[in-house]
Amino acid sequence: MPSVVGLLEQRELGARRRVDELREEADRIQAELAAAEQEWQEWRIARRRVDTVLAPDGGDTAGTEITPGALDADAPSAPRGAVKPKSQVPVWREELPWSVLPVDYQRILQALADRVRLHQGPVTCQEMAAVFGMDVVPARVEALRSKAKRLVARGWLAEPAPGRFTLAQGVAGPGGGS
Repeated sequence: MPSVVGLLEQRELGARRRVDELREEADRIQAELAAAEQEWQEWRIARRRVDTVLAPDGGDTAGTEITPGALDADAPSAPRGAVKPKSQVPVWREELPWSVLPVDYQRILQALADRVRLHQGPVTCQEMAAVFGMDVVPARVEALRSKAKRLVARGWLAEPAPGRFTLAQGVAGPGGGS
């Protein structure tokens, strides 16, 4: 007959796996949502510009009523490397500098870049917490794990083995993404 502690540990492990799966799925969905919102905004702007050009008065909108959102068409688009609001960790692409990331994420990338430079292998979140001088307690380790998983989902990091992280192929030093 299994012990109560053994059964609790099994249930806890199952719950932990489910939480990790749901976090990964949430990160993936968040990335898709950010891309879909960007595409939607681009189509809205394009439609407004076409409406302006095809307007019966030749595009003169001096007498037309300004509706909420009508100024979106004139708003400059964000620079290529800028972080969009509500998107703390953008999807990695070539030429994207580390400076677009929040400081905590840059710190993780720097630690992993140092390991790559020293020809050391992937690192666990517990080891990362120790490197950062944090208390190696579950709350701190899980916070790092969440950030590392988000970086994996966005293409900045790779997870060659469960719970072990390294820089993704193509991601280089802090100056740029390649």
